[in-house]
Amino acid sequence: MKVGSACRDDCTEGAFRLSTIAARPLRADARRNREKVLAAAAAAFAESGIEAQVEEIARRAGVGVGTVYRHFPTKDALITAMAEEHFSRFAAAIEEALEEDGEPWDVFVAAIWRSASEAAADVAWCEIMAGHQRAVQAVEEGRRRLATATATLIGRAKASGAMRADATAEDIGTILCGFGHVAAAQRAGARLDWERYLTIALDGLRAR
Repeated sequence: MKVGSACRDDCTEGAFRLSTIAARPLRADARRNREKVLAAAAAAFAESGIEAQVEEIARRAGVGVGTVYRHFPTKDALITAMAEEHFSRFAAAIEEALEEDGEPWDVFVAAIWRSASEAAADVAWCEIMAGHQRAVQAVEEGRRRLATATATLIGRAKASGAMRADATAEDIGTILCGFGHVAAAQRAGARLDWERYLTIALDGLRAR
């Protein structure tokens, strides 16, 4: 998906500022404040989406707005940090699935459904996947971990003969992006069923 140059510039600037801040060692109290802000942002974004206000996040965290901006100079930087948290969490879930016993196809499907069910309950994740591509593109480490684990899971399912031979990790990314659009639209009141669409998408990955 292409984004405009302005969005790319905003993303680059926000990601640069975020990485610069992350590289600095934090005092214990500053580290606790950062963790509180991230936890509050996760709760606010999960409930209200990425339109949640910084003031609300600060209130939930029990800190001043200035403290939020000291750790995350722009709202895009905060959204990018949350995207990284999301990708890291989903990567960990897929990595855990690699340790499970069972038929590779069943393990793959169960892992995708677990991740999708968790994501569907999080407004911000659906919105990030559906349209906040500058944040998605900025979180290289989480995306790399998720892609690597997913490719391994897919490789096992393909080797078992249960998954179509041309399936790739990129296919899963496309499916999840589409899932994000459907889940976000469903939350907005559209008469859509994300479970039905995900079932159809997964069925399309089965070997015939």
